[in-house]
Amino acid sequence: MQRTKFDEMACPIARSLERVGEWWSILILRDAFAGYTRFDEFLKSLGIAPNMLTRRLNALVEAGMLERHRYSERPPRHEYHLTERGRDFRPVLLSLVAFGNRHFAPEGESVLIVDAKTGAAADPVLIDRRSGRLLSGAEFTIAVGPAADENTRARLARRAGAASSPATSGPTIAKERRP
Repeated sequence: MQRTKFDEMACPIARSLERVGEWWSILILRDAFAGYTRFDEFLKSLGIAPNMLTRRLNALVEAGMLERHRYSERPPRHEYHLTERGRDFRPVLLSLVAFGNRHFAPEGESVLIVDAKTGAAADPVLIDRRSGRLLSGAEFTIAVGPAADENTRARLARRAGAASSPATSGPTIAKERRP
């Protein structure tokens, strides 16, 4: 069965999932943020089959999330370092930690996000860099961007409950529906 490719979809979520949506990839990035760089370190931490780890590391290198650096010629061995793109994934991982602790940790938190200097527990939130306002509730929403294709325009228009029209000018804003 052929896996669906998301890299040519106009949706930024789909394009991101194409690069990091496979669970092993996210766990490899988690370990890279913890300082793991070598194949054997990832292998031991994850308990993944070597051929799967090789495929996932290659995919993360190809996606520009990791860079491969040779540290041994004989035998040839590589380290994997986060790129700028890979480091930009950190807030996503921290959000997953907070989400998992909040919703899927009935036994309690096994991983905490803490201030590196004080050790005080942190509770991450997403804010708008321009206004400093919290991105929660209905105050912020998804809107059609300038490069949106017809599928994106239709999806967002449907979500907003508005009729989709190619003649619509200006941004279309999709409002959050609340139960």
